[in-house]
Amino acid sequence: MCRVFAGQDPEGYRQINRSIRIDGHSTSIQLEATFWALLDEIADSQGLTTPKFISKLYDEAIEINGAIPNFASMLRTTCALYLRGHRPDMDELTPKREAA
Repeated sequence: MCRVFAGQDPEGYRQINRSIRIDGHSTSIQLEATFWALLDEIADSQGLTTPKFISKLYDEAIEINGAIPNFASMLRTTCALYLRGHRPDMDELTPKREAA
């Protein structure tokens, strides 16, 4: 077995609950510490707090897909996509202005 994976610090996979307001409702999300650290990093790269980033992600996913069967899993795969180099285009980050 690969020691890099087997010998990792247990702190990284410790479960952490955070309370976040999504769509006007307070909810608790449980993820491993490593995923929370990555979500904090992603949010910071977007100029947002982690709760604001998660709320926006939720809203956009509902708009695109209509439902989210497992939001915690979606957050984990968001982290995987981020680690694989997927980043929003600058056009996505800049609000569009309508022509006058």
